Amino acid sequence: MRLRTVRSRILAAMLALAAIALVLSGGIAYGLQRSALLSDIDATLQRHASEFEMLAESGTDPLTATEFATAEELVTAAMKLTVPTNNEGMLGLREGRGPLVPGQDSALRLQDDAQLLAVLGEQMAQDEITITTITTSTARYRVMIAPVVQDQRGTATSAPRAAFVVAIDRDAHLAEFNEVARTYAIVAAIALALTAVIGWIVAGRLLHPIRTLSATARKVSEEDLSGRIAAEGDTDLADVAQTFNEMLDRLETAFTARHALLDDVSHELRTPLTVVRGHLELMDPSDQDDVETTRQVALDEVDRMDRLVTDLSTLATADSPDFIQMELVDIGTLTDDVYDKVRQWTSHQWRVTERSDTVMSADPQRLTQAWLQLCANAAKFSDPDSTIEIGSRTLDGQVTLWVKDHGRGIAPEDIPIVTERFARAGVTRQVEGAGLGLSIVDAIAQRHGGYVAIESELGAGTIVHLHLPIAGQQDVAEQYYPVAEDVL
Repeated sequence: MRLRTVRSRILAAMLALAAIALVLSGGIAYGLQRSALLSDIDATLQRHASEFEMLAESGTDPLTATEFATAEELVTAAMKLTVPTNNEGMLGLREGRGPLVPGQDSALRLQDDAQLLAVLGEQMAQDEITITTITTSTARYRVMIAPVVQDQRGTATSAPRAAFVVAIDRDAHLAEFNEVARTYAIVAAIALALTAVIGWIVAGRLLHPIRTLSATARKVSEEDLSGRIAAEGDTDLADVAQTFNEMLDRLETAFTARHALLDDVSHELRTPLTVVRGHLELMDPSDQDDVETTRQVALDEVDRMDRLVTDLSTLATADSPDFIQMELVDIGTLTDDVYDKVRQWTSHQWRVTERSDTVMSADPQRLTQAWLQLCANAAKFSDPDSTIEIGSRTLDGQVTLWVKDHGRGIAPEDIPIVTERFARAGVTRQVEGAGLGLSIVDAIAQRHGGYVAIESELGAGTIVHLHLPIAGQQDVAEQYYPVAEDVL
């Protein structure tokens, strides 16, 4: 069966590990215990062999205190002195005659197994005590065979041979242990089954946030991004749910901004197109002055659309890796360059009132673009011939580029929104522009790790600060100072 779900795979992995652990632990325990039992069998037989050797060396029957006259007497005495345990039997072998059987009844009657007797008859010809395994159709025996080849005084005899035999039914001896092993296998199988049931339930509870996440993801669309997942606790899955919710927040913000952007772009482009269409429809082709006027209006509106598209392109690429090209920038030189550019623009009086000599890592082209945009805004909303101040300073690990005008100012309620795309404060709606300038400045500041701050008062003017954290600062004297009377 193909495992399709994370829940199934987790359960399968868990059961596989549990099964491997049970099999390994059970198998190792079974092998060690079985080996110990087999060693006990051999130890028992070895003990019987040692006792028989001691009896033969003594040459005297301890029960009657008489010396052994024949090998048969030695074997008979050994059988009387040996008490067989469970699954253990004994008998005596006599050359040319039937076996000697013990007087007491034992659980294992070796004399009843004809195959065993035949093999023992062949083994009796050996001269040394042997411990061996004999398998018959009845059982598998571990056997000790102790032949008697000398008389009680250690002198070779021509009397018939005899042998003392002790055998243990190995399978019967292991039967109880094997039953325990089978019980362990059954219990292990039941434990695995219970583990599977409990594991399925536990995995389901643990993965509930994942299923909720999947269901929420399937419901999410461009039209509905409101779905969220309840992130409870401090588990990894709760972190996943929280991260997913944050992603949905960003998506919702992005889609909302995109819709707003499309609406605003549609509106901003429709206005110049409407103006051009209206003039073209009303133009008198035979009137040269009317044609020239319409042409100039059309060119102005085309320029306006071109600026709009350029600004939108700048904002669209603001998040790309190559939007800024970092290099070492001398802020003092940058301040001078911006001043040289803006003083040629308008009839305003431009003045540099602070100048920082910090060298930092930044994109000089983008900083110039942002600073000139702030200057353009200041000029646009200030009276002709009024003073506009620019400057740069270094303080608390930040470089600040700023522009101060004495123009119309911005209402307090409009300050938070003027950096949004197409946002225009109430007092500036009659001024030409798409409302993208401060958005571009804000994007450039953010790509440098900084931000834009605005201080303004209606009728008193505005100060816009571009705050930039210093990165890659060199060992250059950081100083800022007023530049006196640097006025057009």
